[in-house]
Amino acid sequence: MTSPQRADPVRTCVGCRKRAAKRELLRVTAGSDTHGRAAAVPDPTATAPGRGAHLHPSVACYDLAVRRKAFGRALRVSTGISAAAVGDYLTSLT
Repeated sequence: MTSPQRADPVRTCVGCRKRAAKRELLRVTAGSDTHGRAAAVPDPTATAPGRGAHLHPSVACYDLAVRRKAFGRALRVSTGISAAAVGDYLTSLT
């Protein structure tokens, strides 16, 4: 008897709210910027500790997430959170 294959974990993009395999999404964690303020930080290796949010690695999904203020809600950060580091990372990919 063979063992059943394990399905890939599925996560929801905080930008477009569509579900996708975890390996297709960019993980974002709460961190700090150069001034010590709360910021959403890209975690491309998905190894950083703490709570994470997932995002399609596209500028369109990033823009939706920023407009909806999804990073603060998903990462449970009550104060304003800067997502500039994630935007810079996504533009460097293209």
